Amino acid sequence: MDLSNLMDGFATALTPQHLLFAAIGVVLGTAVGVLPGIGPAMAVALLLPVTYALDPTGAFIMFAGIYFGGMFGGSTTSILLNTPGESAAVVVAIEGNKMAKNGRGAQALAAAAVGHFFGGLVGLTLLVLLAPVIAGYAVNIGAPDYFAFMVLAFAATSTVLGSSRIRGFASLLIGLTIGLIGLDQMSGQARLTFGTLQLVDGIDVVLVAVGLFAVGETLWVAAHLRHTQEKPIPVGRPWMSRQDLRRAWKPWLRGPLIGFPFGAIPVGGAEVPTFLSYTVEKQLSRRNGGWGSKGAIEGVAGPEATSLSSAAGTMVTMLTLGLPTTSVAAVMLAAFQQYGIQPGPLLFQRESNLVWALIASMFVGLVLLLVINLPMAPVWAKLLQVPRPYLYAGILFFASVGAYAVGGQPVDLLVLFIIGAIGFMMRRFGLPVLPAIIGVILGPAAELQMRRALQISDGDLTGLVNSPLAIAVYVITAVLLSYPLWSRFVRRSPKPTERADRVDA
Repeated sequence: MDLSNLMDGFATALTPQHLLFAAIGVVLGTAVGVLPGIGPAMAVALLLPVTYALDPTGAFIMFAGIYFGGMFGGSTTSILLNTPGESAAVVVAIEGNKMAKNGRGAQALAAAAVGHFFGGLVGLTLLVLLAPVIAGYAVNIGAPDYFAFMVLAFAATSTVLGSSRIRGFASLLIGLTIGLIGLDQMSGQARLTFGTLQLVDGIDVVLVAVGLFAVGETLWVAAHLRHTQEKPIPVGRPWMSRQDLRRAWKPWLRGPLIGFPFGAIPVGGAEVPTFLSYTVEKQLSRRNGGWGSKGAIEGVAGPEATSLSSAAGTMVTMLTLGLPTTSVAAVMLAAFQQYGIQPGPLLFQRESNLVWALIASMFVGLVLLLVINLPMAPVWAKLLQVPRPYLYAGILFFASVGAYAVGGQPVDLLVLFIIGAIGFMMRRFGLPVLPAIIGVILGPAAELQMRRALQISDGDLTGLVNSPLAIAVYVITAVLLSYPLWSRFVRRSPKPTERADRVDA
């Protein structure tokens, strides 16, 4: 760990101006993330245009605050209204919403906030320790290796999420197709522009993220939930008793040990580790009672600490390899690219001051998250009392303004609503959104790396597998894709005793 660079990052992040940016980011991120149906990724995508007027350092410091605020806001919605903003927040709703219905919503929110703090603190510490080391090794990674990693990211996000693999790969295909729009990076040939000059530069990732998340969700709610009324649940004063603290401190410490390793490897988001944390805590603390009836605080503390530590682990992959494996990381990668910065092995060398200021601001954002949101939990609960038609009308307006601010072209609004309609149809047929976002982000880069590798090998396909690292990654991808089929075959095959009984019969 380069302690001097980290201290320089804190010196930048702790200036009054940057502290104000971080605080504004935390408040805005929480305020948007706490709205029903909006997860951290949508909150970050909606607020991304807000940072465009700032310099890169100030923008990413505010972005770090928005990131952590959106994460906590998604948990608040999940606990109070049983409306998870993303798949990783589903586990928190299992016990957290039961606690809220039994008048313990304040304790659940407090456990979530402190869990975020502990999970983020451990995860960011490991990020500081491991990211420069991984970046040092990643400098020697070539085009075939990068393409192999991107194929692994495609396979992982398409197979882990969604109700079926076919739907996951269909979503990925939609994203890859959108990513093809514009000029070919190597030949300069226009592709899928339909003769429209405004599409020559491609479709901005922010438009895709806001369209699929915000506009698609708004259209879905307008079509299906406009006649439903959910009664908001009062939160009250956030506090935890000594018994709550005794039950929660161990899950707070165990969560990061489960979450960070899953986040650091490019094979998906926080869904698997949060479910694993929930299972572990349920098995270890079943004697405490409350599971499945009144709600167990361990079922909130453990998964919340796991979720944020997994997000910190995801930052390792995103910063050192340029591979986003979650929706939030994909939007953050888009923010880097908006400023002409490409995350990867050389990021810590070329943009050292920016990266360490970003990491330091994440530590600052964790503290601000805890200080600001514990006493303001009742305020966020009042936001949930806004009538749903006004709420989603505001979201649609905000999304439109943000999309227009990206390029300042009316065609951007048309593209936004077309992509929003695609997002609506994806929800209609059960297609997960994340593979499409990953396809838009990584599709052009994967194509570029593949063509570079083939050029080096004079068109020989073995140029894609000419390194031990690439072969190892492809083996992992093959195992990931074939494991469900293999496990299904094992379950269906008769046991030796059954075969013997059949022979005797």
